[in-house]
Amino acid sequence: MDIVTGKDRPKGVKIHGLDLVKPDEEFSVAPFVKYAHSLINQIRFPIIVGGTGLYLDSLINPPKTLSIKPNWELRKKLEQRSAKQLQSMLKKLDLARFQHMNHSDQFNPRRLIRAIEIEKFPQGPAFPSERTDLNQFDVFWFGLTAKKEILDQRIVKRVKQRVKAGAVKEWQGLKTKYRPNLPSMSAIGYRQLPDIAAWIKAEQQYSRRQLTWFQANPDIHWLDIAKPFPNKVAKLIKAWYNKK
Repeated sequence: MDIVTGKDRPKGVKIHGLDLVKPDEEFSVAPFVKYAHSLINQIRFPIIVGGTGLYLDSLINPPKTLSIKPNWELRKKLEQRSAKQLQSMLKKLDLARFQHMNHSDQFNPRRLIRAIEIEKFPQGPAFPSERTDLNQFDVFWFGLTAKKEILDQRIVKRVKQRVKAGAVKEWQGLKTKYRPNLPSMSAIGYRQLPDIAAWIKAEQQYSRRQLTWFQANPDIHWLDIAKPFPNKVAKLIKAWYNKK
């Protein structure tokens, strides 16, 4: 799953975390955090890049529910239910948890099932004791943003580049190898293809959700991508680093 996901590999840049699992293998926040911790302990000055807020937040402040393992029997049973039925079930278990979920997750069956799973089986320690507590590290946050029009234009350009690179062919090949109901196959792009316009719209909507999520983080230093900012970044990092 290289093209649709936008898995860039710029020359001269060491990137970790690519190709960790196959499309039909289980992967979630917990194994990501465990994997990332092992790397962070080896790298003197890691730069963690990504747009999935839940994963980044869990890396810095692991939630108590992170170690609760999947209950496959329950999941198999709940997979047959609609989002509306899952919503009703979660509301009965914990209305506050449902209300705390963002709008997208409230209609995402996988997210709803996980929330129900946590409520019904809240077993396990807060987090694996062998981990290194990231609270001992200093974290400096940067956020890249731009006006809606600029972001939308860049997304259109980006999707078209991926289509030209063979996104549709990649999607068609994956369909012959993997089940369509896999979590990986419901990712943005794979879920919308072959409708390119729908893919573009989904990417643009996701960028709005990303911004909403990260705007809640008061520690982020925001930078406008439409303006030159490398020198500003260098000064901010230098000032932060010299204080440590």
